[in-house]
Amino acid sequence: MAFVEKSGKNLWRVRYPKDDGGFGTISGFTSKTAAENKADEIEADQRRGQFLDPDGGKLTLAEWSITWFDALDVAATTEAQYRSLVRNHILARWGTTRLDAISGLAVHTWGKKLRAEGYAQATVVTIVKVMSMMLADATDEHLIAANPIQPRRRGKRRHEVRTERVWATPEQALGVAAQAAALVGDWAAVLMITAAWTGARWGELAGLRRHNTHLNDATIVIDRHTGALHEVNGRLELGPPKTAESARTITLPPFLVELLRTHLDRHGHPHVFVTADGELLRRSNFARRAMRPATDGNHHRTRPRTRVHPVLPGLVFHGFRHSHKTWLIADGIPDIAQARRLGHRIPDKIEHIYSHVAPEVETRLINALQHRWTTALHTLTGNTTTPSAEHSAERLTRLALPAATVPAIDLTA
Repeated sequence: MAFVEKSGKNLWRVRYPKDDGGFGTISGFTSKTAAENKADEIEADQRRGQFLDPDGGKLTLAEWSITWFDALDVAATTEAQYRSLVRNHILARWGTTRLDAISGLAVHTWGKKLRAEGYAQATVVTIVKVMSMMLADATDEHLIAANPIQPRRRGKRRHEVRTERVWATPEQALGVAAQAAALVGDWAAVLMITAAWTGARWGELAGLRRHNTHLNDATIVIDRHTGALHEVNGRLELGPPKTAESARTITLPPFLVELLRTHLDRHGHPHVFVTADGELLRRSNFARRAMRPATDGNHHRTRPRTRVHPVLPGLVFHGFRHSHKTWLIADGIPDIAQARRLGHRIPDKIEHIYSHVAPEVETRLINALQHRWTTALHTLTGNTTTPSAEHSAERLTRLALPAATVPAIDLTA
């Protein structure tokens, strides 16, 4: 209960209870009546849950971040990303600033400066979004009156030039895979081919285990609880995939069943994809040792152990997923079948709930993927006019030709 007490000659102050059990103080009233009116106002606001503690805004953002992270309840990978952004960017600029001294205009000016320094638009958007979340929660806790970060509507709209994501044709995907095999081993090629012909994410394939790989049924299962391998602060651990829809069963084309069967016969690890030394996969290591040179080539290096040539510069591992989506669109696969296979949610809630993938559609999808494999393999192994093509052809012939003759299957039977 708030109360009034004299604090000096002709001065009064209001004392009010705080959530931590202590008392806050508002001083400077020149009459007892004014102080009592303020005390009544505080009590009324506290009963309604609308009281804004004047001391709350004095907290610095660094002080508030400790409480905020303690209450944060998100996936470990998400928390690790937030902590990195807060530590390296937000607190570096705003850590010593009081919550009630942060203005939206200043934050947007800071974001503009980050872009000018070379940070990608998506990175800046994410940084500002995390800071906005922190201030929104401070608002909910009545530490500040409102979240100062609001969408800007004044001035000329800033249009970002969107760079189209690099995607691969089946022939390019096989060329990259063949070079990855030459660089680090056949397992890398099988991983890339599986990514391109299933659309599965990196974490889903790095976390795929034998007991979720049902080759007799031509399927792999992305488990809802342990279907992805996450790297959190340097530690690898299994956890849920990206979204609820990501937990799914993916049907494999026939060639991939045989390719994976041969691949699994070569090692005894519980995980399907591991390094040549039997270690779990790390994205950064794979990108450095396999993905980048296999796509970009290594002509800039002097006397590399294995010389590889540019195939599709700029392609990243996630580009195989975009490639798969592009192939499905080109083959006329319905949106619902694409969404189910990729683990996406259709924006239209009614369509998402009531649409289903008929067996004949799944058969058409699988046969189209099988056809893309056989056509690409025939094209690549038949083209030996360049050193790159000849090298890829030789590697793929040894790795994959036995699986190329497997006929298409009818899933409706």
